Amino acid sequence: MPLYEHIFLARQDISQAQVEALTKEYTQVIEDGGGKVGKSEYWGLKTVAFKIKKNRKAHYSLMNLDAPPAAIAEMERRMGLSPDVIRFITVRVEAHETEPSIQMRKSDRDERRDGDRGGFRGDRGGFRGGDRGGFRGGDRGGFRGDRGGGGGFRREGGGDGDRPPRGPRPPRDRDPETPTPSQES
Repeated sequence: MPLYEHIFLARQDISQAQVEALTKEYTQVIEDGGGKVGKSEYWGLKTVAFKIKKNRKAHYSLMNLDAPPAAIAEMERRMGLSPDVIRFITVRVEAHETEPSIQMRKSDRDERRDGDRGGFRGDRGGFRGGDRGGFRGGDRGGFRGDRGGGGGFRREGGGDGDRPPRGPRPPRDRDPETPTPSQES
């Protein structure tokens, strides 16, 4: 039988016990269809990248399935009808992982909390701005030098090269012959 990894997201306002009851319900559907569930993991309540059906968070749950396509289709049909399931995805895989998934590995989470983050924010320099350079303006350096302070690409004199500073602009939509209200008095 083909192997699948299935992840579903449940509404944020149901409890963890209700999510586990949903997992048991869908496990029963798979077993009734002639398949089996190898491993199931509850990943917890996590923030989603964007609102899904008015939910900012969702309960994530993973199931490793060894089932015929008809059993998978029936499970997905029932998930589509359930008001508690807001999203799901089933992916066919060559082999299931025997160790816990990346979401469940405690050692990785502990390493990230030690402060060794790497990437763009490692030592809080780079793209974030601040007095360490970056893409932000103001007195913190960056590309937006016109915001004041010492940042940006301003030259020593504060001008734009050899151009003289601009004066006030004349009004565009008025006839130069017609006096303005401030000139009439």
